[in-house]
Amino acid sequence: MFSVTKSESSTMTIAWSDFTPWAALSGGILIGVAAAIFLLFNGRIAGISGILGGLLTPSQGGASWRIAFVGGLIAAPLLWLAFGALPPIEINAGYPALIVAGLLVGLGTRYGSGCTSGHGVCGLSRLSVRSLVATLSFMAAGFVTVFVIRHILGV
Repeated sequence: MFSVTKSESSTMTIAWSDFTPWAALSGGILIGVAAAIFLLFNGRIAGISGILGGLLTPSQGGASWRIAFVGGLIAAPLLWLAFGALPPIEINAGYPALIVAGLLVGLGTRYGSGCTSGHGVCGLSRLSVRSLVATLSFMAAGFVTVFVIRHILGV
């Protein structure tokens, strides 16, 4: 473990044994290749908010590929289990905070015309200025939220 002192009363600890650059690189490559293949064969952006939104509004059609896409998202962790244990999941928030966060993310993806995967992965790779602005907005909102929660509210 490596510790960096933040202040007199708290320290930040980095668990170097959990640092997995090869797994992260592999995952990033898989996401990029999957998004490129999806665009090549379907002519569509692989943004989950648009894909899931199309399932919730039956007038848009194309339900079969949308179901297959969401099914793949559900099947991937099950496939991982065939080869090893899933990484531990730790959520440091209660249900009210998770519900509010989910509603805010849903509202943001609606107003932003897409989600982080649609803008951050697919939009940036197409050099979309709108996606650059959206991704910078997502990141800035995340930075501000963490700062307020940790340093102002002290949670």
